[in-house]
Amino acid sequence: MWCRAAETLTDQLTDLGQNVTINCDLDVNEVIWLLLKRDSPVLILRTFSSTAPFYFKKTLKQKYSVQSKHNLFIMNVTIDDLGVYYCMKIHPPQKYSSGTRLYIIEPTAESKNHTVVKDTEQNQTHWQIIIIIISALLNGLLIIVIIRLLKVFVFGSKSTRDNLTQSQDTNLQQPQFMDLEQQQAPSQVQYATVDFPTPCQRFHSSQVNSTYALLQFPKSRTPKHNPI
Repeated sequence: MWCRAAETLTDQLTDLGQNVTINCDLDVNEVIWLLLKRDSPVLILRTFSSTAPFYFKKTLKQKYSVQSKHNLFIMNVTIDDLGVYYCMKIHPPQKYSSGTRLYIIEPTAESKNHTVVKDTEQNQTHWQIIIIIISALLNGLLIIVIIRLLKVFVFGSKSTRDNLTQSQDTNLQQPQFMDLEQQQAPSQVQYATVDFPTPCQRFHSSQVNSTYALLQFPKSRTPKHNPI
């Protein structure tokens, strides 16, 4: 029976990780989907006309689902999903659809080398991008440091010049003050006030008389002649 069904196989090429739909060419209400592998057939699910499909294993519900006309939808194909798929009529007489062989093209040595070279180029490109970004960041940081150093140098030299200018101005102003003091010193001597004696005080008459009395010369005494 399996050999007779295998006489009409339809090849369906896919890639790993892709979603695939396998058609069922039986015009019936209920079918059973199965996967024929090397070891033994694997029952996947059974469809009903009015209810949801029944899965023979609960884990298969995450992988397979049923679309219109009993078509089987396979999500995210992996190596375990490769094989020959059949849909089978449940009620007698049993009938099988033509098988669909799901397969992938195995990469050759040349394609593997091309893939390796492509991956290497992509890795090199990524590293180049990372190096460019790091270089840009370092250059930006270096520019910021240089700008800050220039600011410190400019403002520092400016403040130094200001301090020198202030000190020079101070040194220039001090001799001027000294000259002014020296110039003002003779003028102060020339224009110094002179204390004159106070005017003669007036003497009272009594003081004059007493003074005059003191200053009177003694009267000349004439010798008295004794009478003879």
